Amino acid sequence: MKNTYKNYLFLLLGVAALSTSAIFVKLSAAPSPVTAFYRLLFTALTLLPFLLFSEKNRREFISFSRTQVFHIVVAGFLLAVHYTMWFESLRFTSVSSSTVLVSMQPLFSLLWGFLFLRERVRPGAVVGCLIAIAGSSVIGWGDFSVSSAALFGDFLALLSAGVISLYFLIGQVTRKNTGVIAYSVLSYFCSAAFLFVYTLVRGNPLSGYPVMTWCAFLGLAFVSTIGGQFVFNLLLKDISATMVSMGILGEPVGTCILAFFILKETIAPRQFAGIVIIMLGLSVYFFYPITKERRLMK
Repeated sequence: MKNTYKNYLFLLLGVAALSTSAIFVKLSAAPSPVTAFYRLLFTALTLLPFLLFSEKNRREFISFSRTQVFHIVVAGFLLAVHYTMWFESLRFTSVSSSTVLVSMQPLFSLLWGFLFLRERVRPGAVVGCLIAIAGSSVIGWGDFSVSSAALFGDFLALLSAGVISLYFLIGQVTRKNTGVIAYSVLSYFCSAAFLFVYTLVRGNPLSGYPVMTWCAFLGLAFVSTIGGQFVFNLLLKDISATMVSMGILGEPVGTCILAFFILKETIAPRQFAGIVIIMLGLSVYFFYPITKERRLMK
């Protein structure tokens, strides 16, 4: 029970850190692949010393099997695709719409978990998931547009949700037998490598950006990725990819609050109602199993 609450606390902190992603992306003046490249490169470089100067992590890294390396490389590729599509969606649609759609990950996670891992879907999980997604829709509904550009951005955000849920699924399987540092360093460097090649193919410049953009790169690496994505990789050893994805449904809540303080955006009554509904859905999903377990113990 104590480990459960500890995992929930780390998940909450990770979601809070991840909620800064859309804010930093909006502050970046660089093309989407460049922003994603520097985010993952700076993250990998930050974690690299923890790999190089730890004998345990070095041994683990060297002992990776071909299958493990293949899975991690695929995970890195999926992460690169996710960030590229999601960052690109923010160029076409609003922060709220994009964040809401990319937060639909639990629907994909439930599907992938059932198809590939044969995970049993709890009725309470489905109810909590649907309630939280309804709350996300309430937040972003007024921002959905019928323009072709906005619809394209919405489609990219939804597609990126499916991709990142696959990334977490692979992480759930691979992290059972690997440490978080070795896994994360390799996957982040692979992601950065894929994005570097894609950036060169597109002809996007890697330098010449204003100071604010470089600060956004660093914020994405240190706050959003290490504080959020890395924490999720850490948790995948003990909890499922679906549970991580459910936690990420709280991201629109954090994004609305941060947009209020940083971008001076007001929280409309609709957004406040959506926040309440999301919190209700997350409460049903995460705490219903605990209360059920307590009843069985009595």
